[in-house]
Amino acid sequence: MYPFINIGSVHIGTFGLLLWFAAVCATVVLHKNFMRNGVDADALGIVALVTLAGIAGAKTWHELQNTRELMAAYHQIMLPTWHHPVDVMFGFLHWFQAGFAWFGGLLAGVAMLLYQGRISRFAGPLEGTQGAKVGGLRMLDLAAPAAAIGYGVGRIGCLTSGDGDYGINTTLPWGVHMKWNALVPPNPPDALVQPTPVYEFLYALVIFWILWKWGTKHKPIGWLTGLYLLLSGTGRFLVEFVRINPRLYFGHTMSNAQVAALGSALVGILVMLWSAKANKQWAPAITDESRA
Repeated sequence: MYPFINIGSVHIGTFGLLLWFAAVCATVVLHKNFMRNGVDADALGIVALVTLAGIAGAKTWHELQNTRELMAAYHQIMLPTWHHPVDVMFGFLHWFQAGFAWFGGLLAGVAMLLYQGRISRFAGPLEGTQGAKVGGLRMLDLAAPAAAIGYGVGRIGCLTSGDGDYGINTTLPWGVHMKWNALVPPNPPDALVQPTPVYEFLYALVIFWILWKWGTKHKPIGWLTGLYLLLSGTGRFLVEFVRINPRLYFGHTMSNAQVAALGSALVGILVMLWSAKANKQWAPAITDESRA
């Protein structure tokens, strides 16, 4: 666990560093997908907006799960009062650096992508399609591989920063020590625990590869979005069985994230079925050159 990279008096947070790298990876993938689908849009700008929306949504969802803790955090931040704005700002930044909910980030990111789809347009490659709007659902299809790779890389940041996002005690040879975790220390503190962010990273790579390959199959609009929701929801649902999140639902057998992940998977199935039935195709097709 390396929450900070210390270079002299400079302390670089690994969570923020990996979040930046996740955005870079997502930008590259989205740009490549735009190019092979003839979309005239700024991948960097879209990823930046989606990342900011995702962070805000993830933080908001997490905090609203326990409003009592949220109010306690607010009073703690405001202890110095506005007469000491720098102390208030640092208190806010310290509070903001941990505690994010995957489902809240997903919803906010989806909302931003839907908006971006409404203002983005095709540049071709087929004659007569230049200037046509991409559309919200098609933008979600295009962004699905980027979302998968970005989520996976970001999860490694959760592990290195030690924000409590790890698994239950284990004797497996790849178990990790999290005894320096100040937020949610393992029990006992020197126990080996499941490196669940690593599991999610590897699974995210598989999802990315599947979505990228299926992106050349000319599936109906929305089908890739449904597949992403199904695969990512299934992965999160399964990994929660070895996570430390409290079991709150269905007789204390499922966590909040697990219920949200199950909902994601079910919505994904419905979207895929709806997409297949509607069978709406977009004219701008992937060229033979882009397949190479």
